[in-house]
Amino acid sequence: MDQDREFIETLVSLNRVSKVVKGGRRFSFTALSVVGDGKGSVGYGYGKANDVTEAIRKSIQKAKQSMVTVPMQHGTLPHEIQVKFKSTRVLLKPAAPGTGVIAGGPVRAVLEAAGYSDVLTKVMGSRNSTNVVQAVFRGLQSLLVPGQVAKNRGKSLSEIWS
Repeated sequence: MDQDREFIETLVSLNRVSKVVKGGRRFSFTALSVVGDGKGSVGYGYGKANDVTEAIRKSIQKAKQSMVTVPMQHGTLPHEIQVKFKSTRVLLKPAAPGTGVIAGGPVRAVLEAAGYSDVLTKVMGSRNSTNVVQAVFRGLQSLLVPGQVAKNRGKSLSEIWS
């Protein structure tokens, strides 16, 4: 990744977890972060460490390594999509200009880091933040722009629209 690019870094969740050992409980921390450039590239990472700052640093580093490019049309999605990951279902819908990002917590973090400005969303089923982020990523990666669909089918754009 380019070191000189500016990234939008968002901490989605930070948890203290414990492991029971002979002498008592050992605590460590997990962090889930989303990183994006606001121009169509976004990634997420999950970091674990004995220290909060180290867990956050690891998660941001992994997020930068896992960045992908997502399709965008005029600040919104090319089409509506519903994605299922484990027991989490996420509905992502394109919205009219000026609507804003209508989303909660983890979904908003991913969409704003990617650079979307007008999207409607709904999370159904499990609201576990890790699963929600994974579902949104799968949805964004499976989006297709009309030009891609036409190319895949071996047709022109006018044939696709009619």
